[in-house]
Order: sequence, then C-alpha cells, then structure tokens
Amino acid sequence: MRLSRYVGAMNFSVMLTQELSDKHLLKHRWYQAWSCGQLSLDALRIYARQYYHHVGAFPRYVSATHSHCLNIEDRQALLENLIDEERGESNHPELWLRFAEGLGETRENVMNEKLSPETANLVSTFDGLCRSSYEEGLGALFAYEHQVPEVAAAKINGLEKFYGINSYKAVEFFRVHMTADVYHTQAMEKLLDKLSRVQQEKAGESAKTASKALWSFLDGMQYLN
Repeated sequence: MRLSRYVGAMNFSVMLTQELSDKHLLKHRWYQAWSCGQLSLDALRIYARQYYHHVGAFPRYVSATHSHCLNIEDRQALLENLIDEERGESNHPELWLRFAEGLGETRENVMNEKLSPETANLVSTFDGLCRSSYEEGLGALFAYEHQVPEVAAAKINGLEKFYGINSYKAVEFFRVHMTADVYHTQAMEKLLDKLSRVQQEKAGESAKTASKALWSFLDGMQYLN
C-alpha cells in the first residue's frame, strides 16, 4: 500500500476504508443472498455454527492487540472495545449463541462444530495478525469492525423480512453491533491516524490480509450449502 499519493489529501483511515471497499462484505453474493431471502434456514444454521468460532475468538484478537500497545491512552480505547466484547452475561459470544438458538440450533452443536478450512483460516489469520504487532492488530480489527454496523443492519432486515426471525433475543447480537462498532471504529480511526508512516504501511497490509480472509470465509459458506 503506497501512502505518498494520499499525503495531505486525506487521513490514513479514510484512505484505508477506500482501499478495502472492494471486499466490503455486503458486496459478496452470499450476504446478498441473505439480504434477498435466497438462503435456506439450513444455510443460516451452518453459517451460525461456523462463524461463532470467529466471534468467540474476537475478544482474544482485541486482547492481543491491546497487549502490544505501549501508550496507556491508546490501550484504554482498546480496553473499552474488549470490555464490550466480554463483559457480563450478555457478552458478544453469548449473544451469538442466542442468535443460533433463534435459528433452531443448539449450543452444543455450535460449540462443537468442526471448522471448515475457510473458517479455520479466518480465525488463524486474525489471531496471527493481532499477535504480530500493535499496528497489524489495529489493521485487522479495523478491516472487520468498520463495516459491521452496515452489515448488521442488513442482516436484521433480511432475518425479519424473509425468515420471520425478529425476537429481541435472536437479533440482539446484530442490534448491539449496529451501535457499538460505530464507536469502536471511530476510536480505531484515531489510533490508525496516529501511527507512523511505517506502522501505517504494516496496518494497511494487515487490513487487506484480514479482509481477504473474511471474503474467503463467505466463499467457503457457498460450498457448505
């Protein structure tokens, strides 16, 4: 990722968002099928079982990135994200399990699901990037979280309109992320814009790698249905 052409024109975080736009998840045909009600309930159940393992690992991604951060104020921003992910009985992995139950899945099936190669790659990619360095962790987290509010809104709409799934318990995960990840993204934009040029290069490459892993996961979902 070459940054020199953007110097003085826009913030790094704005540029990075543009760089990642081709892999925005709502452009993937699997999510488009969800938004149009073209997926079966069985397909959504498979998705819920597989994606739980990324959701369940996400607090550890944030924690790893937090542990690499040397500045206490920046760590505090990441800490707020981590607290949102893990605090209390309505932590985010728990909310995902409630969504799966809303689809008719059992917790046991979700937690014991054998990972597809694409799901395993998604988890290992994010985990590896977030453990590598602070800037690479930021890039990976941003690649995911900056698009989550829009994706969550589309998922809720599809679930309610085409699948009759509208209970608070079933869609709470997505409702929470429609707002929480707006704040998380704003915080990470500030952190990304504070990085040195060299760090921004690494963050940008990490974000693209993470984005490709997310896209590949959805590719894999098409083969599981």
